[in-house]
Amino acid sequence: MENNFRKKYLRSLPAVDQVLQSSVLLQLQKDYPQGIINNAAKEIVNSLRTGILQAETEEDIRDVDFHIEKLAGLTAEKVKETLRPNLQNVINATGIILHTNLGRSLLAERSIEAVKEVTRHFSNLEFELVTGERGSRYIHVEDLLCQLTGAEAAIVVNNNAAAVLLVLNTLAREREVIISRGQLVEIGGSFRIPEVMTQSGAHLVEVGTTNKTHLMDYQRAIGENTAMILKVHTSNYDIVGFTSQVSTSELVDLGEKYSLPVIEDLGSGVLIDLARHGLKGEPTVPESIGEGLDIVTFSGDKLLGGPQAGIIVGKKHYIEKIKKNQLTRALRIDKMTLAALEATLQLYLDEEKAMREIPTLKMLAMPLAEVEARAEDMTAYLKDNLIGKAQIRVIDGFSQVGGGAMPLEEIPTKLISLQPFRITTTEIAENLREEEIPVIARIHKNQVLIDLRTVREDETFLLRDSLVRVLKKV
Repeated sequence: MENNFRKKYLRSLPAVDQVLQSSVLLQLQKDYPQGIINNAAKEIVNSLRTGILQAETEEDIRDVDFHIEKLAGLTAEKVKETLRPNLQNVINATGIILHTNLGRSLLAERSIEAVKEVTRHFSNLEFELVTGERGSRYIHVEDLLCQLTGAEAAIVVNNNAAAVLLVLNTLAREREVIISRGQLVEIGGSFRIPEVMTQSGAHLVEVGTTNKTHLMDYQRAIGENTAMILKVHTSNYDIVGFTSQVSTSELVDLGEKYSLPVIEDLGSGVLIDLARHGLKGEPTVPESIGEGLDIVTFSGDKLLGGPQAGIIVGKKHYIEKIKKNQLTRALRIDKMTLAALEATLQLYLDEEKAMREIPTLKMLAMPLAEVEARAEDMTAYLKDNLIGKAQIRVIDGFSQVGGGAMPLEEIPTKLISLQPFRITTTEIAENLREEEIPVIARIHKNQVLIDLRTVREDETFLLRDSLVRVLKKV
């Protein structure tokens, strides 16, 4: 008798074929593979069957809905979940402009359109249209890079770590590279300059101390096996206080004296003087080239505001050697990166246009008054729709550059502060991440903080609705 209730519910459970014939799933076949739908339906039905067999009392399953349309709806949800991309859009409300975990730079619309076009059609990626012969993929951006930086030649690889690796492997394999101890940086993902140097086949020679390095330290280290002097811009930290580093011009003079190339890894590539736009001045690539450096490497997806890339610019005879290195093929960029980078670089031909259209630069230079106006508008809406759910106000705060760039730069901003009454800030953050378009916010001192500096205009309403939806659940 005690098993009779299980038999009753098993008889009520529709067969998989019945579920598959529902109008919901027949409609779903237009957009989703039949095999995925079949597997999802089997999983839903089998899950219910297992639940029935494992139920200890009828009360455990009395309220389960066995209607075909209900099971079809569950199946449809499962199908969509199965095929939802793992890499998906999120709303960055943290105020960190170059958020490495969230994909760093957003591309300008011009760059996005360039990627669409080059992937929609065949292209002259490695084809010389004038001669009809095979060409080089690097020519599509080399002239632009030379024009914008003042360098004699250029080549692009897939990221800046690869750029440094390639330069070292080409010019210093099995030889010594001199670098200041205070510049032995670690970048994101535990990639360290000493390890990159080891992988390249070059031998590290540290000079000076963590806080002080003098010209004489470099000079004493130069020997018969010295291949180059390497300078690394400490873009992700600052040493302050009792410090001293050798200037670029002094290193260039020393390199010329001993016929050694002087290389600089800038990390974040800046092509324009950000101080003119109210930000801390970072060394620009044109300035570095102008000081006589032989090679400069930098990233395409940090302060440059383009796609992930490692850019190498400098003297032509060194760049030609780098192009011939067999590693270059392993580290090369594809047509999508080239298209995006070329379109980004073209914007820099007009500085004001670059500041308007490249999202990274636009966010960096966004006036405080604009951020405040957007924050006040959203706060008014939230207060009207979340009465009794949270204390909501606009407070002063700072945005960050992120991406290992300008570590001490604090950009004044206005933050929306939400202090919930009946739920923890951790729970709100979790629920925001579970939204259809996840929202990534900042949590600080029992507040959920929203910085609209990093929220696109077309994301404003989505963010507003997500905040209302999450807090109304309480």
